[in-house]
Amino acid sequence: MEGIRVVLLAAGVGSRLVPLTNSWPKCLMPIHGQPLLEYWLSTLHSIGIKHILINTHHHAEIVNSFLARKRFVGWIKASHEIDLLGTAGTLIQNAEYLSGYRTILIHADNWCQCNFSQFVKYHIDGRPTNSVMTMMTFRTSSPHSCGIVELDEFGVVHSFHEKVTNPPSNLANGAVYMLEPSVIDWILERKNLRDFSTDVVPQFIGKIATWENEGTHRDIGTLTSLLAAQSDTAPTRYWDNPDSWEIEFRSNPIHQQLSAINV
Repeated sequence: MEGIRVVLLAAGVGSRLVPLTNSWPKCLMPIHGQPLLEYWLSTLHSIGIKHILINTHHHAEIVNSFLARKRFVGWIKASHEIDLLGTAGTLIQNAEYLSGYRTILIHADNWCQCNFSQFVKYHIDGRPTNSVMTMMTFRTSSPHSCGIVELDEFGVVHSFHEKVTNPPSNLANGAVYMLEPSVIDWILERKNLRDFSTDVVPQFIGKIATWENEGTHRDIGTLTSLLAAQSDTAPTRYWDNPDSWEIEFRSNPIHQQLSAINV
């Protein structure tokens, strides 16, 4: 898909996944034996995405080793953050890479299984004409712990409630967005922005279309959720032949550590 850039936010420390993240990055936590980030990259590659930027910070050397594999050469770029810049700060730091392109912004700690090409197609061809951003939404069983959205009759966000005690529904922000170039331009004009959800999203209320993921959508940022993801339906493998990194990963202690967790 020409004219599209993707930013996969993968730099987080993963404090809620301690002790697992003491030795292994959150973005590479295994689900059905495969790193979470591998699922994202296979999904994006399968629909023709050719330009992906991944920010790194926590255990960056491990993530860099994962990204150095032959299958990722030439279409993935790493952007290291010595200090975490925040989700909007990452976009600002990579202005030259993103400016002028439609951008898909993904929080890579989401375990997301859906028809992703339909999400992209809806943004390009189906969203309301006055919207400049499409937010992926999902139905959550714990709305008090999520950002909950309220929509108008056209599926456009008119209210946003971030982790409130009495949420008005269970329709949650999935932290996957597709942005028009004008949104990137708006962000780049405001160099002090840090967090996309709190500094950017509220400024575009009334201009955010939504697309509901009716498949699997979990934030695996907690031990309970990461364990629950192991029971979700596993997608078909995208890359058939395991490489040396994958073969070595099969014996990584993180699998045993995850199995031993009791929450």
